[in-house]
Amino acid sequence: MTAPTTATDVNQPSLEHAPKTGRRLSLPVLMLVIAGALALTSIVRLITGADGITNVSQMSTALQLAVPIGLAGLGGLWAERAGVVNIGLEGMMILGTWFGAWAGFQWGPWTGVLVGLLGGCLGGLLHAIVTVTFNVNHIVSGVAINILALGATRYLAPLAFEGHQGGSAKQSPAVESLGHFTVPGMSDWLTDLNAKGWFFISDIAGLLGGLVTDVSWLTLIAIALIPGTWWILWRTPFGLRLRSCGENPVAAESLGVNVYKYKYLAVIISGGLAGLGGVFLSIVANPFYLEGQTSGRGYIGLAAMIFGNWMPGGLAIGAGLFGYTDSLNLRGGSTNVHALLLLGALLLVIGAIWLAIRKKYVQAAVTLVVGALVLAWYAGTNEVPSQVVAATPYVVTLVVLALSAQRLRMPKADGMPYRKGQGK
Repeated sequence: MTAPTTATDVNQPSLEHAPKTGRRLSLPVLMLVIAGALALTSIVRLITGADGITNVSQMSTALQLAVPIGLAGLGGLWAERAGVVNIGLEGMMILGTWFGAWAGFQWGPWTGVLVGLLGGCLGGLLHAIVTVTFNVNHIVSGVAINILALGATRYLAPLAFEGHQGGSAKQSPAVESLGHFTVPGMSDWLTDLNAKGWFFISDIAGLLGGLVTDVSWLTLIAIALIPGTWWILWRTPFGLRLRSCGENPVAAESLGVNVYKYKYLAVIISGGLAGLGGVFLSIVANPFYLEGQTSGRGYIGLAAMIFGNWMPGGLAIGAGLFGYTDSLNLRGGSTNVHALLLLGALLLVIGAIWLAIRKKYVQAAVTLVVGALVLAWYAGTNEVPSQVVAATPYVVTLVVLALSAQRLRMPKADGMPYRKGQGK
C-alpha cells in the first residue's frame, strides 16, 4: 500500500532551493501599510474636499474595473508559473468578449460565460501549441495571437450580429444581466457612514460599501479565484509540479514530471481566465460586445501580475490600484485626479525619507525633487486636463512597475526554450 501523495513527495521536484523572491511583508505589516495609505488618502480628502476619491460609488466602480484586469493577471500568473510568457492575454480577452456576447444574447448570460471562457481557452491552446510544441519565441507568439484575435473578431462580428435587433458590424445585441446583489442593511449603513465625511472611518466605510453594493455574481467568482489559485499552486502536488516547470523543467522531467502536459494545462487555464475577464467586459460591465472594449486591459493585467511579484495576493492589490485609477475617468475625473496629485506628492516625500534612512541618498534626492514638482503642480492648478485623466491608469502602471522593479523575481525558467529530454 503506497503512502498518500503530498506536496513534499520525494517523487516530485523540490522547490526548497528555489531562489527567494525577496523580503515579503507579513500579513500584519501589510495591513498596517494599507491602513497607512488609506489614512493618508483620508487626509488628502479632508484637505482638498474631493470626497469622491473614497465614496461608495467610486469604490464600487473601481471594483468593477479591477475584475477584468485581475482575471487577466491571474491568467498571466498561471502561464508564467509554468514557464510560458503570455503576452497574448489581450487577444484571449478579446476572444472572451466576442464568444461571451455571441453565446449570451442567443442562449442566456451564463451560457455566454461558459462559451467566452472556452473562447479564451482556445487562444491559450493555440499559444501552447506554438510555444511549447514548436518552441516559437513566446513574445512573438503572444503578439501574433493578439493580432489574430482582433482580426478574427472583426471579421466574425458582422456575420454574427448584423440582422439581429441591436446588432451591427461592431456591436452585438444586448445580453441579459447575470444579476447583482446588495447586502441589505449593511450597504445602506456603510453609505450613510461614508457620507458623514469623518476622518478614516468614513473612508473605510466607502471601501467596504463598494464591496457590498451592486456586486455581480461573476465578481464573486473572480474574487474567489484569487485564494483558489494560491491554494492550488502553493498547497497541492499539482501546483508544485506546475511551478517546478517554471523554475527548472529539466530537473522536473528527471523526477518524472510530464513538463509538456503541465505547460499545456497552465497556458490553457491562463487563456480561460483571460477569456473570463473578456466575458466580464461584454456581459457585466457592458451588456454587449463592442469592438475595442478591452482597451489594453490584458497588458495592464500583465503589469498587475508583475507588480504582484507573480503572487495572487500582490496581483489583487495591483489590479485594485489600476482599477481605482481607471475609475477616475468615470466619476469626477478632473477633481479627483487633481486631489491625487497631492497624495502622490506626499507618497514621494515619504519614499524619499525612507530611501534616506536606508542611506540611498541619490535616489532619495531624485525622489524628493520629483515630489516637489508634483506638489508645485498641485498648488499651481485647480484642475488637470482631461487628457491627463484619461492617461492616469497607464501612467500609474508605468510608475508602479518602475518603483517595484528592484524587488521582483520571475520564475527562473520563465520564457526559456525547453525541449523534452534536453537534460539527458
